[in-house]
Amino acid sequence: MRKKYANLENVSTNKTFKDMMRWQKERKSKVKDLSVNIEQSASKMVKELQENRNKTTYTWIGHSTFLIQLNGLNILTDPVWAQRMGFQKRLTVPGIPLTDMPEIDVVIISHGHYDHLDFQTIKQLKGNPQFFVPIGLKSLFLKKGYHQVIELNWWETVIHEGLTFHFVPAQHWTRRTATDMNSSHWGGWVIQNQIETFYFVGDTGYFTGFNEIGDRFHIDTVFMPIGAYEPEWFMASSHISPEDSVKAFLELKAKLFVPMHYGAYRLADDTGPEALERLYREWDKKQLPKEQLRVLLIGETVTNGGC
Repeated sequence: MRKKYANLENVSTNKTFKDMMRWQKERKSKVKDLSVNIEQSASKMVKELQENRNKTTYTWIGHSTFLIQLNGLNILTDPVWAQRMGFQKRLTVPGIPLTDMPEIDVVIISHGHYDHLDFQTIKQLKGNPQFFVPIGLKSLFLKKGYHQVIELNWWETVIHEGLTFHFVPAQHWTRRTATDMNSSHWGGWVIQNQIETFYFVGDTGYFTGFNEIGDRFHIDTVFMPIGAYEPEWFMASSHISPEDSVKAFLELKAKLFVPMHYGAYRLADDTGPEALERLYREWDKKQLPKEQLRVLLIGETVTNGGC
């Protein structure tokens, strides 16, 4: 029998058929403008990213996919360039075409949901990347023909090419088939060199673990999800709201908030612009410094300087 994984304090994300029917009934009554989407960056640094091996940068490709360049390595988070997610067509094109990406050295996966793990994308990546995945997912990668795979449990750490990768808790769930519910884990990744600490949260509801993560690490930049939260009575256990993402940021004691997980796919009833509007409103309500919030355009690159 496959091992089943759970959340901290055994928080359940299970929903009944009755819950699903209630959500679908509510959705029919909502009118959403899907014609307004997140903007693309007008100046994309494709050539610079292809040639860079000494500066620290991060680029939002879209959804939960970032290219992070650190210590001379090209790191990709949850790589998904898929044009559809189930019956839903992608709302915004990826910030950089897959064919224009540099060779990838490391891929980190937060969990097995299709909007975070797309093997058609992985198949087209340049390079021969090392994969870091949650415990329980390695067997799937081996089955697909990928052998440079290390799986980690919560709080486990691996050092690779001078970088330290920590797998940390999240509150979520996972499933790829009818029979593999929660048979692999889910979580976020803290990436450190001697100068900077990045925290890729992955996919999560608000949970008490943010306090402990903030106590264990001195986080410079956090890539925080803000979308797929509506209706909140249905989504809250597995998808954090913009307001709770700000609460989590404060508990993490991080220096910079970079939002993600919005604007690419319609996974719930909220839209990308709605998620951003609520984030800005909460930021102002808390009177937080504007320079600590870095909202990226799709395909935008931030350069932090030398590694």
